[in-house]
Amino acid sequence: MEATLEKITSFLSEIGIPLLEKELTNDTFLPGLALSNNGIEIDYNKLLYPGDILHEAGHLAVTTAEDREKIGTPNMPQEWPTQGDEIGAMLWSYAAAIHLEIPLDVVFHSNGYKGSSEWLIQSYKENNFIGLPLLEWFGLTYGPEKAIENNTKPFPHMKQWMRD
Repeated sequence: MEATLEKITSFLSEIGIPLLEKELTNDTFLPGLALSNNGIEIDYNKLLYPGDILHEAGHLAVTTAEDREKIGTPNMPQEWPTQGDEIGAMLWSYAAAIHLEIPLDVVFHSNGYKGSSEWLIQSYKENNFIGLPLLEWFGLTYGPEKAIENNTKPFPHMKQWMRD
């Protein structure tokens, strides 16, 4: 677990997602994790699943730079994250797991994703990338057709990790 955690934290540091070690209350959505306009707050004593860090990073990555500044403030829209944001964060975290060579069940663990983790892993392994047009629209990656047009690799290769 330590090596996986190091891979994840180093990667997030490289792409500009701040990680802040902080004591958190027990009422966070994911154990030991919270999002703020300063980055991902992590309470390592309460963190149960290191892969959840990638999922939370996905939320920051698919959110516009302008809206990232609002996270955790009264200015953030109540409906954030939307269903689209959630789908985008899951697909982004899949790409990150592939990039980092982390087993998919570390990110899509059986105690998350409302019982759909195995289905998500299987869908992704079959190249059924639910939400790919969204990540393309965000300017983060290319699907197969656009990758050919742009002479680059398709998803899960990312042309950039953070939405502008």
